[in-house]
Amino acid sequence: MPSFRYALVAYVKNSIGEFVETLRRELHPDLPQFAAHITLLPPRPLQGTESAALDMLSNICGQVVPFEVNLGDIDTFTPTTPTVYIRVTHAASRLRELHDQLNTQVLSFVEEWPYTPHLTIAKLHSEPAAERALQTARDRWQKYSGSRRILLDRLTFVREDSQNCWIDLAPILLGDSLVSP
Repeated sequence: MPSFRYALVAYVKNSIGEFVETLRRELHPDLPQFAAHITLLPPRPLQGTESAALDMLSNICGQVVPFEVNLGDIDTFTPTTPTVYIRVTHAASRLRELHDQLNTQVLSFVEEWPYTPHLTIAKLHSEPAAERALQTARDRWQKYSGSRRILLDRLTFVREDSQNCWIDLAPILLGDSLVSP
């Protein structure tokens, strides 16, 4: 039986998402066309079934009131990894708290790096490529005139079917159990 990896993401489907996807195509055209997203749980194996993971996600996320995050500066994780990203500023602590609540039971995993709330622009092949992309991304972001806010009200549980090929398994609504019928 294959060993799949799973993750939990918040897709960004507004002008910021369009900005990131356009910039990614420019900076790293050979990268598969991932949808812009903020990762809540980085890729991991399950410690149980998909059904158990979905139940746990629904129970925890159903108690979380939807909230806005604001995006700040463009940064990079180099030299750790040649990744260029937009830093989450406002509500980064709420994302960290939610990550910690979800990184348990069937979704428990010891991650390689500390969780840092961000919106990835591109993961490049080398540090020099990341440094060049960082400058381009900063220039473009400075000229971006749209809102830098994202409403987090829906997450998506995803599974990696093959390298760089992720499929959506289920939407997870924040605050779903807080809404009275």
